[in-house]
Amino acid sequence: MTRGESRLLRAAHWAVALTGLAWAWMMCFAEPADPYSAVNHPWQPTMQASHILAAPVLILAVGLIWKPHVWSHFRAGMRNRRKTGILLALLFLPMTASGYLLQVAVEESSRAIWSGTHLAASVAWVGVWLMHRWARAHRWIQERNHRAVSGE
Repeated sequence: MTRGESRLLRAAHWAVALTGLAWAWMMCFAEPADPYSAVNHPWQPTMQASHILAAPVLILAVGLIWKPHVWSHFRAGMRNRRKTGILLALLFLPMTASGYLLQVAVEESSRAIWSGTHLAASVAWVGVWLMHRWARAHRWIQERNHRAVSGE
């Protein structure tokens, strides 16, 4: 994965994660100022639009790294961060598919199913992504400390 692809992936991930978190908070926990309002917070439509517009960028970024990073590491049997990488790959389909299906669902029961699926898959994706990134940072710190102690 190139540095540019990595930056795009991280930027898209954070844009989608933060707008999704803000939008979910506004829908579930914010109290509307007007009892007849269709939105709970004045920024709710902006967060929704931002989330929906940022999501295709994340999908593009994952597509860019799929073959050179995800698939090549899987086929090569790389052990480093393998579990979190596989989990991310497995969570990607339900997260993205439920997000799109949520946008086109008409019946309230369908919207509830896709909303629950999207929320669960997205929360899991963010958690596993953080573990995947943390494992890399943790390894880098260990290698740096080893070099400092050994004088390399």
